[in-house]
Amino acid sequence: MVKIPTSTIKRLPQYLEVLRQLKRAGLKEVSTTKIAVFADVHQTLVRKDISFTNVISSPKSGYKVNELYSAIEALLNWNDTSASFLVGVGHLGSALLGYQEFAQKGLSIVAGFDNRPELINSVVHGIPVYSALDFTAMALKDNIKIGIITVPPESAQLIADIMVHSGIKAIWNFTPHKILVPADIIVEYVDMFASLAVLSRRLAEKE
Repeated sequence: MVKIPTSTIKRLPQYLEVLRQLKRAGLKEVSTTKIAVFADVHQTLVRKDISFTNVISSPKSGYKVNELYSAIEALLNWNDTSASFLVGVGHLGSALLGYQEFAQKGLSIVAGFDNRPELINSVVHGIPVYSALDFTAMALKDNIKIGIITVPPESAQLIADIMVHSGIKAIWNFTPHKILVPADIIVEYVDMFASLAVLSRRLAEKE
């Protein structure tokens, strides 16, 4: 399988959103230039990114919207739903359990885990919540490969260790804590504090 640059992977969802809007508007074809304008990405990058889909653009009319949309979805593996477990059913964890868009992006959170008695054996947004002590047995039994961490930062490494021990191969870490895992484990960070820092600083600069 061809290895796609991370920068390209992060831009592809922007193109999907553009194509989704074009589909809603009833447009059948779109040029690289239009995608570049709507996605606010230089057209040279757009052309390079889209080349990974192997979809051919017509010199006169550009790309077929439906064909390109399906190709990008397949490239992102979003049409192959993967089951995942989430650890830490606090405010953020609960919100993620209720976020239905994940299922449309190839991710299905099938269970939550926590160590608070009031949450264990409850149901949050239709998703069952179990004791964190049951994580390993259930992950191995169900062959779960994706783990989501939404615990307090000081607990992130412990949960990551448990996930690795439980056969998890990809971790989505929503804490600012940098976790240490074996080289073959995929880790993606969602650093909301870094984004907030940029937002706050830019606002201060404008004022």
